[in-house]
Amino acid sequence: MNLFDNLIPKPVVVKSQSRAYELKDRLDWGEPALTIVDARDRESFNQGHIMGAISMPASELIPRANANLETNRDIYIYGETDEETEAVAAQLRSAGYENVSELLGGLAAWKAAGYPVESVSSAAA
Repeated sequence: MNLFDNLIPKPVVVKSQSRAYELKDRLDWGEPALTIVDARDRESFNQGHIMGAISMPASELIPRANANLETNRDIYIYGETDEETEAVAAQLRSAGYENVSELLGGLAAWKAAGYPVESVSSAAA
């Protein structure tokens, strides 16, 4: 082992549950190989979501995930409540997704920490 091995940043191992600061640390570290999934309904997503999250409502989660995500991709997921988050994460795991982390507290915890959110404007024509 080299003296400098401990100084080299190493990627975070995806845990089954994560807190907002852990996801933010990973985003700040600059590792792009992750996806943030918002499993709430589309209207809630449009009103506000974690910056960079993609909308995959629980009702269409597995077909959309299968069409768009690799099973070994690191996925951070959140729903309306921790219970919903746990349920949709279980669906992904059952479908063969290996690295799924439930974001505890979801959007509310993210906002409480002062992290960036975005919304989809509903500009009228």
